Amino acid sequence: MSRPSSLVDWDLAGRTARRLVKPGPQTTRTEATAVVAELHRAAATAVAHVEGLTGLRPVPGGPQPTVAVVDRPGWVDANTAGMSALLDPLAAGIQAATGKTPGALATAVGSRVTGAQAGGVLAFLCSRVLGQYEVFGSGGRLLLVAPNIVETERRLGVDPTDFRLWVCLHEATHQLQFTAVPWLRGYLEEQMTLFAEATDLDSDVLLDRLQEVLRSVVGAVRGSETDADAPQGLMALVTHPEQRAVLDRITAVMSLVEGHAEYVMDNVGPDVVPSVRVLRKRFAQRRKGRSPLDRVLRRLLGLEQKMQQYADGRVFVAGVVDLVGMDGFNQVWAEPANLPYRDELTEPARWVTRVLETRPAFPG
Repeated sequence: MSRPSSLVDWDLAGRTARRLVKPGPQTTRTEATAVVAELHRAAATAVAHVEGLTGLRPVPGGPQPTVAVVDRPGWVDANTAGMSALLDPLAAGIQAATGKTPGALATAVGSRVTGAQAGGVLAFLCSRVLGQYEVFGSGGRLLLVAPNIVETERRLGVDPTDFRLWVCLHEATHQLQFTAVPWLRGYLEEQMTLFAEATDLDSDVLLDRLQEVLRSVVGAVRGSETDADAPQGLMALVTHPEQRAVLDRITAVMSLVEGHAEYVMDNVGPDVVPSVRVLRKRFAQRRKGRSPLDRVLRRLLGLEQKMQQYADGRVFVAGVVDLVGMDGFNQVWAEPANLPYRDELTEPARWVTRVLETRPAFPG
């Protein structure tokens, strides 16, 4: 059961999402079994290609990553755990800092409201997300959502084998980022802790704000609300310069890891994915500049104007590689001080000047 101090009733969120989830595409049992097997093979194949292109290797003796091919309810279960791991410490940190906790009635009613709203968001997303590397929650698993991959490849009219490997290249890149750079997960967790410590709202206000944010997220992912109508999201909780600095750092690192994965999946070349150019063109049309996850992040972080930095992440990676090669780019993983600043994402030459002249080399 959800803890009394939780801002969201995650059990209710999971039940709500499962009740609202849409069925996947029609497949026979034989077809479904074959898809699962091919996705496991594609995930294993992708690892070698990602390592070859990036030059990164998992840290010896580190945790062994696992691959899970899941259905939509399986993705919901994984993400209720992940979102709880992300948001519950924020609530606990604020309560500890302020010495205030919401009353029993406020907790019971408020957390159920936000739980139902979070469930609606998860139900929408679980039919659209293709894959995901679990950073929070249980952590370490690469999730591939089989019905969504099949549905998308059919809708796009692309080669299924190529598309499945292409998706796996993206997710295997995230897997490698966190297994080759073990401090990266801790860095993100630290930034969330710093955000919580700098927040001065009491728990009742935070609960009200979170309900507002989640209502906005539901409207955003369903297309019923425009950016102009959006509230500030978690930016509504930001009252100190320290918090804004934390959000800048989180945005920069998320831009980096997403841009890196985008760069890899498009640069393995036609020898690996013969129809890679067709895939990118048709997938870009599907995305139309903003995926459902992008919409959620825009609303959740309240960064509608700033989220262009996610696209900037690929510009940053490509720009640095063009200037100093992949080995030079990999110095970004040497230590947290080597991560790009927010304003360096669109000016990779500034990062090259700042980091490569002053920071120790990453062994790769």
